[in-house]
Amino acid sequence: MRTRYELEYTLNTPTRVLFDRLSTPEGLSEWFADNVTVEGDIFTFYWDKTEARARQSYVRENKAVRFEWLDFADSQTNFFEFRIVIHELTGDTALMITDHAEEEETDDAKELWDTQISYLKKVLGLTE
Repeated sequence: MRTRYELEYTLNTPTRVLFDRLSTPEGLSEWFADNVTVEGDIFTFYWDKTEARARQSYVRENKAVRFEWLDFADSQTNFFEFRIVIHELTGDTALMITDHAEEEETDDAKELWDTQISYLKKVLGLTE
């Protein structure tokens, strides 16, 4: 059974710069995958010898992007989503990630996101 989880990362960078890294093949190739190509609304992600295809099913300029994996049958748990949130109190820019994993794999999946976000921070010049 795949379960849904959410992660939040503070990334104080201009919204437009962050959105480009989340929504374009060029931006995603910088931190998320080794290479990304797009044909229409279908993105193909390449890692080493693996590839996966996803449909960019939702885009809201400078706010959110959702990708639905094409290799999963269950439409309720086959997507991951990036949302950009500006916290009113602090003015911080946060990246909210919604994803799904098998229950026993959730911790590993979260660690993988932590690793990917550390790459994103380097690309954005936000060293820790």
